[in-house]
Amino acid sequence: MKLSRLALGAYALALVVIIADQITKAMVLSAMPAEPSPLLDGFRIADVLPPVFNLTFVLNTGVSFGMFGGGEARWILSIFSIGMAVALSVWAYRANRCLLAAAIGLVIGGAIGNVIDRVRFGGVVDFLDFSGTGLFPWIFNIADSGITIGIALLILDSFLSERRSKVGVAVEKS
Repeated sequence: MKLSRLALGAYALALVVIIADQITKAMVLSAMPAEPSPLLDGFRIADVLPPVFNLTFVLNTGVSFGMFGGGEARWILSIFSIGMAVALSVWAYRANRCLLAAAIGLVIGGAIGNVIDRVRFGGVVDFLDFSGTGLFPWIFNIADSGITIGIALLILDSFLSERRSKVGVAVEKS
C-alpha cells in the first residue's frame, strides 16, 4: 500500500492542525487560575483587540458553536468524530486533487483535535472570542477553524471539479 503525495499531504496537514490546536489549548489552560477550579467557564484570559477579539475560555460540551450542549453526548460525539476521521482518511488516500486533499486534512485534524478534548475534559476547549463584533457570537478554537475552512474548501472543490467536468464534456463534443 503506497501513499500518494496528496494523501501524505492531507495526513501531514491534519497533524499540523492537531498539534497547533493542542498547543494553543494548552496555552489557554495554563493561563487559567488554579483556584478554585482549573476550568472556569467564560473566563476572560486576555483582551486582544477589545471589543472585537478576545481570548475567553469556554468548555463547549455540545457540538459546533455550542449546539446540543450539556455533555450528555460526549462519547457519542467522540465516536462519531473518530468514525468521520477514519472515513475521511480513506477518502484522502484516494484523493486526486490538491484542494480536495487539503480540505480533507483540515477536517480530519479538527475532528481529532476536538475528540482529544472531549476525552480529556468532557468537552471542547474554546477560546477564540469574536463575539464583540455583534456578528459572530460564538467562541471557537483552531480545530473548529480547521473543520470550517476544510468544509468550505470541500464545497469549493466540488464546484470547481463539477465545472472542470462540464468544460471537459463541452471540449469533447466540439
